[in-house]
Amino acid sequence: MSTHVGVVGTVFVDCKGFAAAKYVPLGRNLGSVRFVHGGVGRNVAENIARLGIPVSLVSSIDKGAIGEDVAGKLETVGVDTTFLAKLDECGMGMWLVVLDEQGELAGSISQMPNLQGMADMIHQRGDDLMARSTHIALELDLNETITKQVLKLAKEKQRPVYGLPGNLDVILNAPEVLNGLACFICNHIEAGRLCGTEFNETDPQGVMAKLPAFARERKLQSVVVTLGANGCAFFDAISGESGVQPAMKVKVVDTCGAGDAFFSGTMVSLARGASLAQAVVTGTRAASCTIQFSENNCPTLKEQLDV
Repeated sequence: MSTHVGVVGTVFVDCKGFAAAKYVPLGRNLGSVRFVHGGVGRNVAENIARLGIPVSLVSSIDKGAIGEDVAGKLETVGVDTTFLAKLDECGMGMWLVVLDEQGELAGSISQMPNLQGMADMIHQRGDDLMARSTHIALELDLNETITKQVLKLAKEKQRPVYGLPGNLDVILNAPEVLNGLACFICNHIEAGRLCGTEFNETDPQGVMAKLPAFARERKLQSVVVTLGANGCAFFDAISGESGVQPAMKVKVVDTCGAGDAFFSGTMVSLARGASLAQAVVTGTRAASCTIQFSENNCPTLKEQLDV
């Protein structure tokens, strides 16, 4: 069976404000404002498709022009959208974000979508998704019901699950959802909250030293902790492989979507049989490509990564 990734996660529409000069939080800031397609699930699905892997997205969108535009773009890049539920309203989330003059996040507000459409889709067609998928990418913080249902289906069909967090609510309330994940990828702040200890992004070697205990406690097959400009630390509990992968220095336009790109590149590489050390190199390159664009995905990802 050829590789096919099933992605379960949200669709958002992002309203991005880019400061043209030094950002003053309480002042008036000139710049530009753009609406772009976003959401963790949607971003990951587009990245995976752009990397040449067949992919299905389980999510929901709004009926009407905006939802049709989201679905149409996904279909154009090769994403299977037959698992997208269409709701009268609130099928998609909204994210209001301000980026400073360096392209770094200065502030944001999120409005979550109504997840009932996604839940119904998984209930009705979850078996179909597992039948066509060889690997599952799961946004873990949808809600506990959806997360546990997807994990249950994947376990029954012996599909490896690669997880990434959203707001951590589900994972903190039900940490058992991490048990057995093929790979869990999070940032240093999220890792610290999950472990009740500080993960210092300026100390990659120190973070790497904490990962075996983290993986053992959470029963993870492998774990990667991203460290912003300091790259990432990783540990594979199956092979014992661990290390630090430096970040790549590029001109930053917009850091939004970098984490999703890192996850996508790493997961695709793992699905193709690479070691974790090899996979995080691909993830790092995918993230570095993405932050050079003002949208959440790099339109030339496959060409730039040469995969």
